[in-house]
Amino acid sequence: MTAWLVAVDLQHVFGDPDSLWATPGFADAVTGTRALLPAFSGRTVHTRFVAPAEPTGAWVPYYADWPFALVPEDDPLYALVPGLADPADPVVTATTFGKWGPALAAATGGADTLVLTGVSTDCCVLSTALAAADAGVAVRVVADACAGLTPADHQRALDALALYAPLVRLTTVAEVLAGI
Repeated sequence: MTAWLVAVDLQHVFGDPDSLWATPGFADAVTGTRALLPAFSGRTVHTRFVAPAEPTGAWVPYYADWPFALVPEDDPLYALVPGLADPADPVVTATTFGKWGPALAAATGGADTLVLTGVSTDCCVLSTALAAADAGVAVRVVADACAGLTPADHQRALDALALYAPLVRLTTVAEVLAGI
């Protein structure tokens, strides 16, 4: 089976420097993802994090801390970076940090390998990678096409992900392109 690129949460809410969820290094994650897109034509999925219509459970205090984010999923806040997604690319939208589940599995056609890019390494990328690996999918996290809340958080997440080898492997844009 062929690997699929999963661009995790490359959205306005994380890329806008004025956003409360701005992610330093976001531009680098977008640049790295753009470099990989031609190699994954027809095999790319984009994910979006959105707020639930009505938070429940532990999400209630979470959104009490972040009330600006309680907007409908079609709000421009949650839009993908313009020009990144091909209109034919599937988009998986979820109210959870981790995007792995039936929708992403179906969107990738049951791929046995996922190549992850996006934000943030220490939240949504980490959560997606570990859930997919637990499900038996090989995961390749493209370190230089991801960004964390801080450079230290990015590195800590990469260090944690490296502990899951061989289920999860760290790689770079250059290594992915060289291997195709």
